[in-house]
Amino acid sequence: MRIAQVAPLYESVPPRLYGGTERVVSYLTEELVRFGHEVTLFASGDSRTAAKLVAPCPRALWHDESCRETLPHHVRLMELVFRDASRFDVIHFHCDYLHFPLLRRSPCSSVTTLHGLLHAPDLRHLFEEYAEVPLVSISDAQRQPFPRMNWQATVHHGLPRDLHTFREQPGRYLAFLGRMSPEKRLDRAIEIARRAGLSLKVAAKIYPEERDYFTRVVQPLLDKSRGWAEFIGEVGGADKDRFLGEALALLFPIDWPEPFGLVMIEAMACGTPVVAWRNGSVPEVIEDGVTGFVVDSVEEAVRAVERVGELRRRDCRAVFEQRYDAGRMARAYVDVYRRVAHSEPWQWAPSAAMCDSLRGAVPGRR
Repeated sequence: MRIAQVAPLYESVPPRLYGGTERVVSYLTEELVRFGHEVTLFASGDSRTAAKLVAPCPRALWHDESCRETLPHHVRLMELVFRDASRFDVIHFHCDYLHFPLLRRSPCSSVTTLHGLLHAPDLRHLFEEYAEVPLVSISDAQRQPFPRMNWQATVHHGLPRDLHTFREQPGRYLAFLGRMSPEKRLDRAIEIARRAGLSLKVAAKIYPEERDYFTRVVQPLLDKSRGWAEFIGEVGGADKDRFLGEALALLFPIDWPEPFGLVMIEAMACGTPVVAWRNGSVPEVIEDGVTGFVVDSVEEAVRAVERVGELRRRDCRAVFEQRYDAGRMARAYVDVYRRVAHSEPWQWAPSAAMCDSLRGAVPGRR
């Protein structure tokens, strides 16, 4: 098939360090090329791929000091994609909703993977207007605010099988990996480690808007830890592989409905179990008592950490290979591509019945 992958331009594909969406786009693109498909990747010019690269900007926008506005670059991205949409059998969008109006005006076979949280107050009217757009969710939990959209499939993220190193023998520290944002609840992770009597290593990216939270909330907790909670900054590549693989367990104490949580399967690929809050996709991704523990409180998390030794790290790796391999992800997407490529053309205005159905699905709507 002739497939276009359209990535956001904030980070390169793959990103140098943090960047979950761009990382998944990279894994998917390279697998599709390996399968023999003709793939065009629309991404920043510093991306690395075996596909044909079309670059609307020379470098990732968040790493370009001359960039002040990201929207103009994404508008040009859409122009390059839709200049001749007929050259693709299917176009796969990973860049939110900017392309929705163009899909009506340049009919083409497409699918859009939504990578973020679906916040009903912001998206309700948009999704009512574009109820016909074919969508893919990254977890069943992600769909809950809008269960009646035109969902084609849920496709869980996947990683290349050789990306991470399985380690049978862990170290004696707990790991936290992610953004330095309040909903990731690093404060919980610090408290869990303190009560469990274990050291905590924190690898996190701090965006400018999160600097105040780090300074005001997290830094005092780290200062009080007297050295057993260590902030090591952002990690990637071999450093990230060691960081996750040598941990006794990964703590994922989120306080929001995370749509997927790529770090959970990265840990599993290393054989490292995950102790995670029952929120969002966590119960879908973590097999309680096999690849980790799903908890509802700090007390439960401490008890789970004490039981981590009961879990077999080889089982974590086996579940990763069975459910979260990049090849499995790519095959699932190819099934979606073939379905939308051979479907009837859309009716460009959603029916009144479809809109009424969607309105009824929105919590709190009168």
